[in-house]
Amino acid sequence: MKKTSSESNREGRIVNLSSDGHRFAYREGIRFDKVNDESVYNSIQAYGQSKLANILPANELARRLKEEGVQITANSAHPGAIATNLLRYHGFLNAITSSLGKYFLKNIPQGASTTCYVAFHPQVMGVSGKYFLDSNIVKPSSPAQDADLPKKLWDFSENLTELK
Repeated sequence: MKKTSSESNREGRIVNLSSDGHRFAYREGIRFDKVNDESVYNSIQAYGQSKLANILPANELARRLKEEGVQITANSAHPGAIATNLLRYHGFLNAITSSLGKYFLKNIPQGASTTCYVAFHPQVMGVSGKYFLDSNIVKPSSPAQDADLPKKLWDFSENLTELK
């Protein structure tokens, strides 16, 4: 991507999909010391932690790319609640969202709009390390704004995936 951006003299863009569910993460954001501890598992907070873990790498990548002086941005986006077949194996919930969802959920093109906006719109040129919702920059949760947490997660992930 760096080579293509340099050779074409065009900005490259990275968009990590997340969710406003990141706001429900554990108080400390990422529980590095308890990442696999079932005794303190909470499904809603674990989901929030996983969505926060989509935002933080974009923030760290934005910082690193800026430091390198390359013409590539990295942002994260929440597509919104979308009417999909995600709940197809949950009969009752699927029936409710299928019948009522059209009134309060986004359709698939509407759900894709923020991602496309961040990836392609000229107004987003040069914008990096931000969180988008409904094609607008919004303030994410405090852990998502933490200056040290993105690097800590980056290093933690590298250590987990390192070949030993």
